[in-house]
Amino acid sequence: MTVKITQRITGFKVVDETLERPAVTADNTTGKTTVVEMDESLQRPETLVGMTYKIKSPLFEHALYVTVNDVVLNAGTPHEQRRPFEIFINSKNMDHFQWIVALTRIMSAVFRKGGDCTFLVEELKAVFDPRGGYLKKGGVYMPSIVAEIGGVLERHLIHIGMLEGHTLDETQLQYLAEKRAAYEASQGAVTVEPGEGFPAGAQLCSKCNTQAVVQMDGCATCLNCGNSKCG
Repeated sequence: MTVKITQRITGFKVVDETLERPAVTADNTTGKTTVVEMDESLQRPETLVGMTYKIKSPLFEHALYVTVNDVVLNAGTPHEQRRPFEIFINSKNMDHFQWIVALTRIMSAVFRKGGDCTFLVEELKAVFDPRGGYLKKGGVYMPSIVAEIGGVLERHLIHIGMLEGHTLDETQLQYLAEKRAAYEASQGAVTVEPGEGFPAGAQLCSKCNTQAVVQMDGCATCLNCGNSKCG
């Protein structure tokens, strides 16, 4: 916008309007409220809200620590929302330093672009290690360390409300408890791996990727999510 100067200039000051970008601005003339959305023009605040998740994989000697920092937009208003702004992965193991730095920089750039970033979860979880995957504590199968990073991102997006969780209701939990009790009663003394919670010899479930499928009444049934080939 062009401004005509009609008086003599006696001084000047440079002001960067993007450094202190208000969360919500109100136009006094129209009464309308401007809601700030996530985009590349949003400058990084001095303080961000973050959470750190630990990944312990048999593929790595040392644990990975994944930190996701969020920016709170339109704080204190009905339009308040929390969105991921950056991600860091730290470990004592420096063997994979290059690809970890590259991955986190790309993911952070996608976060700051704005829009829907939830697609990253499925993209990461679909990465398979050619050497084979591994089972986490609890019998959950992970096809690669990148897939587990995707699982961590999924947990975080569910926590901040960008994704819906997959928790079972009380009726489903009761059904699974009854199924498990019936299976254990039919098998007698069932050996359970420490900390796993599912009978030894259980197979991998194609729906929830948990090693919790057992044969019950001639039908393969998952004791974790209730999926059954018999319907």
